[in-house]
Order: sequence, then structure tokens, then C-alpha cells
Amino acid sequence: MIQISILGCGWLGFPLAESLIKKGFSVNGSTTSLDKISVLRSSGIMSFQITLNENKIEGEIEDFLENSEVLIIDIPPKLRGDTKDTSTALSKTFVEKIKNLIPFIEKSSVKKVIFVSSTSVYSDDLNFKIFTEKDQPQPETESGKQLLEVETILLENTNFDSLILRFGGLIGENRNPIKFLSGRKDIENPDAPINLIHQKDCIGIIEKIILEIQNLETKWNEIYNAAYPFHPTRKNYYCQKALEQNLPLPEFDSSKPSIGKVILSKKIETILGYKFLEKI
Repeated sequence: MIQISILGCGWLGFPLAESLIKKGFSVNGSTTSLDKISVLRSSGIMSFQITLNENKIEGEIEDFLENSEVLIIDIPPKLRGDTKDTSTALSKTFVEKIKNLIPFIEKSSVKKVIFVSSTSVYSDDLNFKIFTEKDQPQPETESGKQLLEVETILLENTNFDSLILRFGGLIGENRNPIKFLSGRKDIENPDAPINLIHQKDCIGIIEKIILEIQNLETKWNEIYNAAYPFHPTRKNYYCQKALEQNLPLPEFDSSKPSIGKVILSKKIETILGYKFLEKI
């Protein structure tokens, strides 16, 4: 089995690492928290405390990457004051962090990079445009813009192969937006379609890529959307979830037109052969 490094063992990276270990893989995992090192180690993950900054990388990044064939980058931009107003756009902090990382990848044994991106690179509109990977993204938020720039930087690098996964909104057993939407009033965009994906499908997609890494050799240096193929309106979906969980219903504001989008993930089903398992 090949060795894998997961940069960012958080909500998705940690259970992904645990699942890969159960399948016989050796996994290096990173965290920015010293307290979490022992938690990762107790799950059999070779753990490293690593922090990416704009000017340097703190931690043993060379050891983290050593002997790994695959690197999974799963760190969110976390840009404070994220905005659609380009006049107040933030500096390219996330882009610079990844640029600092790339020379270490190039000098390492890593041959394949999986980058966890987001469907936030696609813009919302009144017509609920349907997006596939062939459509040119026009992100509105600063995080979306920086994610798109990082995607391009990775795909243009010829020292390793990259695969971009644009995940929809992440949900799981204990994570669903209804938890904070319940009981709220005047929620915008009631008629906008949802684009969500369950944590188990995120893990399943990444594992399929790794398990069939040789068979999928020609499928690298590509972008794949990943959102469950079910797009009810926000109002219908979240009201139904509130009823299922016996929570106060959210109240939506229909006085303004809704804006949104529909993300299609046919490519991941046809090219990678993945079948979504977990209903949202």
C-alpha cells in the first residue's frame, strides 16, 4: 500500500485518515493544534504539527511529506471578513501559503496531489445557472477567488499530477445547516437550490481515487464537481429537516428574488465511476 499525507486533519481529514488506515494505508496527518497530536496518534496516524503562513511553514514539513506518494490538501482559506466587494478584497493569504508549500512538494516523493476545493468558485444568479466543470467559474467571494487561483497553480505545475475536487456544502451526522437555521427569521434565498454532499461521500470519493490510482492514471490533472444529485429549494429542504429533527421551523424572506446555482457532478460518476451513497 502507498503512503499518504493529509495536510489538515480536521472535520473531513481526520475521519478520512482513520478510514484509509483501516484499509491498510500508512497515513501522515497534520494539525495546527498541539493538543490534537495525541488524538491523531491514538488513531494510528503519524502526526505532525504544521502551520502554513504567508512567509514560512512552521513544523517538520519535509518529514511530513517523506516517502508519501499522495498528498491530500484539505485546509480551508479561513479568510476573515470575506467579501464580495473587490475594493476591500483581502491580500492573497491562502494563495501565498500554498505557494510556500509547493517547493517542498516538488522536492519530496509526492507524485499525486488531491486538492479539496469548493463549489463556491461558481457564482450565484437569478436564473439558477447549471454548472459543470466545463463552465468558467467567476467567484464572488474572496475565498472563492483564492481557491480558484490555487487550483490553477496546482494544475499548471508539471512536477506532480493534481486532481481538484470541488465539494458542495459539507454535511454529516452531526453537521447540517438546519442546526443554526432552525427558528431563525427572514432567511434569504428561499427558492435557491441546495448543493450539498455528505462527509461519507467525500471520503468515499477520495478513497476511490486512491484505491484505483493506477487505473485512473489518465484521469488526473482534472477538475471534478462533487455535490449530491438532489437539488430541492432551500426552503423545502431545511423545513423538512427541521420537521425530521423536531426543531423549530426556519422562516424565509420571499420579498426579494432568490439567487443560487445548480452544481452537476456527472463527471465524477462517469469518469471516476463513483456512485453517491449517502442521501442528504
